[in-house]
Amino acid sequence: MTETSVTNVATIIQLAIAPVFLLAGIAGILNVLAARLARIVDRARSLEMDVPTAEEKVRTAELKELVILDRRMTLCHWAIGLCTTAALLVCVVIMVLFVADIVELAFALPVSLLFIGTMISVTLGLLFFLAEVTIATRWVRVSEQFVMKGKPRYDG
Repeated sequence: MTETSVTNVATIIQLAIAPVFLLAGIAGILNVLAARLARIVDRARSLEMDVPTAEEKVRTAELKELVILDRRMTLCHWAIGLCTTAALLVCVVIMVLFVADIVELAFALPVSLLFIGTMISVTLGLLFFLAEVTIATRWVRVSEQFVMKGKPRYDG
């Protein structure tokens, strides 16, 4: 390798560092999403086993909760899919940076478009995540007997 090619590779590595940090951030989001999805699936399986033997009033409440859980699973699935797409696009950005240097192509436009696609995917994934969390927090309510209106929840 000549000094110029080493310098070019070093420059490309420097350019690739920001997308690598983005990739690490997306991986963290995917970890949270996968954990949420696992909890939703576990709860749904638990309810599905109980529904056939439950009393009518309990069965109605469980079926209602299963509908909500199904919606939450769908939103988590979309969020995971979009964030995974974003992570794949980041990987392609990094590859294009190196390939464009090797074959001496102008890479500004493809890298820019890929990065825009990445940001769109992450944004949509986060919006689906927000929708799932919103549904979860609206569905779960703490009983009045445990929460006194107008008073602090914790005395410690």
